[in-house]
Amino acid sequence: MKPFKIPESVLVVIYTPALDVLLIARADAPGFWQSVTGSKDEIGEDLARTAAREVLEETGIDCRPDSALHSGLKDWGLQNIYEIYPRWQHRYAPGVTRNTEHVFGLCVPHGTPATLNPREHTGYRWLPWREAADACFSPSNAEAILLLPQFAA
Repeated sequence: MKPFKIPESVLVVIYTPALDVLLIARADAPGFWQSVTGSKDEIGEDLARTAAREVLEETGIDCRPDSALHSGLKDWGLQNIYEIYPRWQHRYAPGVTRNTEHVFGLCVPHGTPATLNPREHTGYRWLPWREAADACFSPSNAEAILLLPQFAA
C-alpha cells in the first residue's frame, strides 16, 4: 500500500522569457490542464527540492541545483490553502481535507522540450500567459499564472 500523500505541495509555473507558459494534461482527469504540481516526499523535504524533483518527474526538465536551469527556479513566496478535490481525497490520510501549495516559477529558454511521464500526463502545450491562465482547471493555478508578469520582471 502506498503511503498517504503529505498535504504540502508545490505549484511550478514554467515559462519562457516571452511569457509563454507550459501546461500539461492530467492522465487521470481528461481535459484538466495545469502547471507542474506535486507533494513533498518527506515532511522535512526542502520546497525548492520538491519543486525541482516534480519538474523533472513530470516534464523531464532538469532544474536541480547542479543543472543549467537551476538559476531560473524561483520561490515566489506565495502559498494557497485549499480543500482537496474529492476525487483525490483517498490519497491523503483520513481527516486530511486541506492542502498547502507553495508557488514557484521556472524560466526556461524558448523551445525547451518536455518529456512527459505517460502515467501522469497525456500532452503538453505552450500558451501565452493569459491563454494559459484561462485553460487551467485549478483557480489557484490560474491566479499564479496571472501574476507571472510581476514575478518575471
